[in-house]
Amino acid sequence: MTTRPNMRERLATHDWAAVESALNTYGHAELGGLLTPRECQELRGLYSEPEHFRSFVDLAGHGYGDRGDYRYFARPLPSLVDTLRTHLYARLAPIANHWWQTLGREAIFARGIRPFLALCRQHGQERPTPLVLRYREGGYNCLHQDLYGEIAFPLQVAISLSRPGEDFTGGEFLLTEQRPRMQSRGEAIPIGLGCALIFANRERPVQGRRGPYAVQTRHGVSRIRSGERYTLGLIFHDAR
Repeated sequence: MTTRPNMRERLATHDWAAVESALNTYGHAELGGLLTPRECQELRGLYSEPEHFRSFVDLAGHGYGDRGDYRYFARPLPSLVDTLRTHLYARLAPIANHWWQTLGREAIFARGIRPFLALCRQHGQERPTPLVLRYREGGYNCLHQDLYGEIAFPLQVAISLSRPGEDFTGGEFLLTEQRPRMQSRGEAIPIGLGCALIFANRERPVQGRRGPYAVQTRHGVSRIRSGERYTLGLIFHDAR
């Protein structure tokens, strides 16, 4: 694949204090223009090459949604996917540890992804979880959480590989929060081509009257009204 060897520099151009503030306030934050259109095209092209993947999942066949499917990458991960996962994890681990400490939990997330994946292996989680998702007209993904074992990193990243309004319409990213004794709060978030959405994938701390508490989150994708939508999903913990 053709990649620009400067992912660390690309990430450094973003205001990470603002990213952390958005994650703390809303449970999600966007990084604009993280991938080039050429890189998005190359990642989309991998989907038709099964040798890059360890498994294929049909949404309708598992009751997860309709007219969509996804493939988990096999090891070794493509260079761009591995680079993204490595450098994004390094940026997000301090935020994840702060969240866990705020909730009175042990900060278990190492600063680098290699020791974190070693922790996953100690708990029987050895299968890589980065994936590409494809939705066709009429397709959607039900609200869910991506948990694959005892160890779960609390943040996740979705990067759009298709251009909304041109390659597809509809297909907004959905994020909901369930707070105790309250109705669920939801947001529909469009993601531009090459842009990354960082979001809480299970729970996050919220300040209440008696101190911080955990709110449960779920995510999904609204119905694709036309065209075809591809997304790169970066999950940082591995699976059993």
